[in-house]
Amino acid sequence: MRFRHPDGSIVHLAYCTNVHPAETLDGVLAQLRDHCEPVRRRLGRDRLGIGLWLARDAARALVAEPAALRRLRAELDRRGLEVVTLNGFPYEGFGAQEVKYRVYQPDWTRPERLAHTIDLARLLAALLPDDTTEGSVSTLPVAWRAPFDATAADTARLALTTLAERLDALEELTGKSLRIGLEPEPGCVIETTADAIGPLTAVASPRIGICVDTCHLATSFEDPHTALDALVAAGIPIPKAQLSAALHAEHPHLPEVRAALAAFAEPRFLHQTRTSTPDGLRGTDDLADALRTGVPRSAVLGAGTPRSGDLDGEASGDQPPEEGVAVGGALPDTTPWRAHFHVPLHSPPAPPLTSTLPVLRDALTGLVGGPVPLTRHLEVETYTWQALPPELRPRTRGRLADGIAAELTLARDLLTDLGLKELP
Repeated sequence: MRFRHPDGSIVHLAYCTNVHPAETLDGVLAQLRDHCEPVRRRLGRDRLGIGLWLARDAARALVAEPAALRRLRAELDRRGLEVVTLNGFPYEGFGAQEVKYRVYQPDWTRPERLAHTIDLARLLAALLPDDTTEGSVSTLPVAWRAPFDATAADTARLALTTLAERLDALEELTGKSLRIGLEPEPGCVIETTADAIGPLTAVASPRIGICVDTCHLATSFEDPHTALDALVAAGIPIPKAQLSAALHAEHPHLPEVRAALAAFAEPRFLHQTRTSTPDGLRGTDDLADALRTGVPRSAVLGAGTPRSGDLDGEASGDQPPEEGVAVGGALPDTTPWRAHFHVPLHSPPAPPLTSTLPVLRDALTGLVGGPVPLTRHLEVETYTWQALPPELRPRTRGRLADGIAAELTLARDLLTDLGLKELP
């Protein structure tokens, strides 16, 4: 879906296909037929943007076989679909029964991550619509927080610098401008947008910026306007934003609230949980850990683990602990909890829980509500439809398509309320 911003530029809205995980090219083509085109038809659109997820094997097949890439491009055109952004965070296995920590491998200290991301950039350059010259790829925020030392920081910084150079060369070759957005996520080396400023300043390339995920932003209790203002002031680009909502519990000490939260503590994905206390941000690696009291599950970030800002290679194990997020032990329940669980935008959970949709609204205002958009690529990314409590899961493809179309309709309405004009 395309929108004209008051400044005259085009803002793209898509939905991410990692909700329909497939590891092969045939699986991706089936997604287009079985899921993406039906969503487009429900919206009554001639054209629908999708944020394509290409697992390692699918990406390799497309790079190795130009005919396969032409086939994918033809299928997109035939089904009224367009791609301006790719989700390059999961590498493979996103449809596994248990994903959890595996989603962070390989990280940016591994050559496989660089190679895969370069492959994705090359593929996106070939998949962009004929009238579009800019594409974006989101990726993981360097690595999971531990183990991560100064040597790892140097390795990651070198990989990102090499990536920027390859993207420069790709534009010279194709005329397509590709940018990469590191996606801050709780528990990672870059947990917050503030954490990203040091590393990206060290990389110093307009090709490498931030993908603002509004679920992650909310889970870490970041104020959207403060976060965006800081990125702008530091000159950090925002190639892409993901529109998503986290799970919010206002009174986690109540038994009925904890019972409601327990229904979302499922075994497939990691649901990092945070609370903002007078002493700072506290958290656990998973929602089940937050609901469990007793033995600490992790350590305190900053006391022996280099923080994200250490990508400049000047990290030390003597960093002061107040720099980090306290992770582990019994999570204080006198302040609200937020869990990294992407809940459907249009359908918040029933009381006593709710979602962080207000944070998404505020973030979207900052991203595209000003005189100039801070990003032109927006992606609805609710990949947890089948991880919802059983009574909330869509039981058929049709029900899932209905839900995705409803999310996109909500996002469209938010954009038009901000003065953007929907285009055919």
